[in-house]
Amino acid sequence: MAVVDPSIFKAYDIRGIVGTTVDQTVAKLIGLAIGTEAQARGVKAVCIGRDGRLSGPDLAEALAAGLRATGTDVIDLGRVATPMLYFAAHELGTLSGVMVTGSHNPPDYNGFKMMLAGETLSGERIQELLKRIQADDFCQGEGQYRTHSINEAYLNRITQDIKLARPMNIVVDCGNGVAGAFAPVLYRRMDCRVRSLFCDVDGTFPNHHPDPSQPKNLQDLIHALKTTDAELGLAFDGDGDRLGVVTKDGQIIYPDRQLMLFAGDVLSRNPGAKVIFDVKSTRNLTPWIRELGGEPIMARTGHSFIKAKMKETGALLAGEMSGHVFFKERWYGFDDGMYAGARLLEILSQVDDPSAVLNNLPNAVSTPELNLKMAEGEHHALIARLQASARFPSECEVITLDGLRVEYPEGFGLMRASNTTPVVVLRFEAETEAALQRIQADFRQVLAAETDAALPF
Repeated sequence: MAVVDPSIFKAYDIRGIVGTTVDQTVAKLIGLAIGTEAQARGVKAVCIGRDGRLSGPDLAEALAAGLRATGTDVIDLGRVATPMLYFAAHELGTLSGVMVTGSHNPPDYNGFKMMLAGETLSGERIQELLKRIQADDFCQGEGQYRTHSINEAYLNRITQDIKLARPMNIVVDCGNGVAGAFAPVLYRRMDCRVRSLFCDVDGTFPNHHPDPSQPKNLQDLIHALKTTDAELGLAFDGDGDRLGVVTKDGQIIYPDRQLMLFAGDVLSRNPGAKVIFDVKSTRNLTPWIRELGGEPIMARTGHSFIKAKMKETGALLAGEMSGHVFFKERWYGFDDGMYAGARLLEILSQVDDPSAVLNNLPNAVSTPELNLKMAEGEHHALIARLQASARFPSECEVITLDGLRVEYPEGFGLMRASNTTPVVVLRFEAETEAALQRIQADFRQVLAAETDAALPF
């Protein structure tokens, strides 16, 4: 029986620490498992790509060897952003792909995001890959290997469809992630004046971490906007599927508020369309979407869960607080930070003061995502205990769709187990600072009954 660490098989991807839980042997086994599953589904070829991490080339080579040993053909895209792999899967007709990426995790992490026959693998589908590896249950064959550059087709597809009403003057911060090789090129082709921050791809991330959900990683972008004549800032995560936005005056427009702008745009052409958002998102979204004539739907956090919900409901737009935005209207329904940035610029190019439009979107007193660090597996156990035992004031509605989201008359609190790192993710929002403090006090009391870990709020 092959020995792999089961902890790397997450809810919507496979991810671990290179040299500890993920190496070339593991990558080849994953290739064997995915290739066997591909054969069972009648998939002949699988696209593969990798982000800018230093371990990417070796892991991609081993992954390709595993896929080919099952008789599955491999189309190697080389170093690309994750959404470019998804695009290639559509463009080249495979509807199947594996991305070697650590996304926004630290430099020593790497992993695999997987799509087969149009389905993003998650949950039980990923556990089935683990079982297949443990049982040494692989088919055999000799798949072909070829390389293919998808870069121009991807850039052309966006620039042919999205046209700006006027040239925009922007700063782009890629945090040395793989988006640095493509985002500045894309926006310049859209007639933007682009200042590039940390767009040299470097898997050691020497300047700041490529995770725009954390305010500390946006400080360089905020500074650039204050000290130049640029009117807007865009930031991307390590593999280019998440977008961060900063206004001229240094305000961070979190993805749930970005979604308000996108919803207004999509619903203007598609009255009654469904719009999906995750449990971490602002409660201002529901009334906003309804007022625009749309149907709001709350869903579990996780790119594969969101995509599954989009397929189930036929939604044209979806977004997550983490920065993943999914357009089905005029696009393919997958999360793409660079494409979302292009759609944002298309909307904002129609006004003279983009920052005023963004700052005027409904807002609340809120926290960014707060992380309570725990040992591997402990975070899931803690949330399970809290779902069973936690008690909140009688006027609250407790939603257990994904962790506990507790709706108060004047705000909400959330705690859920991350599916990518061993942390409990917390987030709070309220109409006033005093209400926020009350909600946080309730959560402190509930958490203190189950853990003595130092809380991040």
